[in-house]
Amino acid sequence: MDRRARRCSANLTRTVRSGRLSGVDAVDRKLLDALRANARATFAELARVVGLSAPAVHERVGKLEAAGVITGYHATVAPESLGYSMSALIGLFLGDESDADALSQALVGVPEIEDCWFVAGEESYVVKVRVADVGALERMIGTLNAIRGVARTRTTVVLSTKFEGRVQPAG
Repeated sequence: MDRRARRCSANLTRTVRSGRLSGVDAVDRKLLDALRANARATFAELARVVGLSAPAVHERVGKLEAAGVITGYHATVAPESLGYSMSALIGLFLGDESDADALSQALVGVPEIEDCWFVAGEESYVVKVRVADVGALERMIGTLNAIRGVARTRTTVVLSTKFEGRVQPAG
């Protein structure tokens, strides 16, 4: 390992406290941006981007994973290719006797829910669902309204998606 790689690795090592990363330096940010652009990049490719050796990049990625900064790698799939041609955002209004933890667990069990947010505002939760068609959306709304603690729902149908899954650059 060259001197620069040792120094960068030592800096990253110093930032790890009890398995949590306490800071992400400029090299880590470049590395995270490169991984978000192409999670399938090899360590050699990433090394060229950040100016370190492949072993140094491998070590940094491992530490970023262990610290919970990198939480996973996944393939992005076109929902339409799986038969989900309709998306909707559904706000869930809770009743007075609702148990938010129990409701959250119930929502985990609904496979059509792609994303779920606990929010401030009129609704308590907003979920993003993907379904095949209007009939499936109607059934989904019925399923959500039947969950204990849900007083009512408000649905917004997505007409088109301009972009999705956008994350600000780390740098």
